[in-house]
Amino acid sequence: MPPGPEPRSRRTGRRPGDSGAREAILAAAKAAFADLGFDGTTVRGIARTAEVDPALVHHYFGTKERLFVAAMELPVDPAAMIAGLLADGTDELGPRLVRTFLSVWDAPDDTSAFLGMLRSAVSHERSAAMLREFVSTAVLGRLLDALDTDQRPRRAALVGSQVVGLAMARYVLRLEPLASAPAEELTGPLGGTIQRYLTGPLD
Repeated sequence: MPPGPEPRSRRTGRRPGDSGAREAILAAAKAAFADLGFDGTTVRGIARTAEVDPALVHHYFGTKERLFVAAMELPVDPAAMIAGLLADGTDELGPRLVRTFLSVWDAPDDTSAFLGMLRSAVSHERSAAMLREFVSTAVLGRLLDALDTDQRPRRAALVGSQVVGLAMARYVLRLEPLASAPAEELTGPLGGTIQRYLTGPLD
C-alpha cells in the first residue's frame, strides 16, 4: 500500500485567516494592563486572550515592557533609554536622567498618552498602580539592577518620587516656575539629588 500524503503541519502563532493579530494583541494588552496592572499581566495571558501563540507576542513586541509601551502609546522604550543613560558610566547619571526625561516629556507630539496616564493616576487607583509598577519595575528597577548597588527598592522609590513629582508639577499642576523653566535650569538641582539617591549614601 503506497504511503499516504504527508500530514500538513499546523500553523501556530496566529488565528487561521486572521491578519489582525498585532491589533488583537494590543487590545488584549490594554485590557490586561488596566485590569491587572503591570506586574500582574503576563505575556501568556495576553496571548490567550488574543488567541495567538505567545511566541507571536514576542515576535511583534519582544518583551512585556515594550508591549506596555506600545499598548499605552508611551513615547519611550525603557530598555533603550536605560542603555543610553548607562553608556557614559555612572558619573553625572542623575543629571542625564533628568535631561532625558525632560527631552521626552517636552516633545509636544509624543506626550499625550503619558500625560493622560499621569492625570488618570491621580484619581484612579488602578491607573496609579499600573504607572507605579511600570516605573518601579521596568524603568527604575532595571536601572538600579544595572548599577548593582545596595538598597535598590528604597533608591528606586526615592528616585521615583523626584521623577514623578517633577512630571506632576511641570505638566499636570503647571506649577511655576517649574512649568516654564528651561530644561537645563532643572537638570542641575534635581540631577544632583537623584544622583545621590542612585549611587550615594542614604543614611
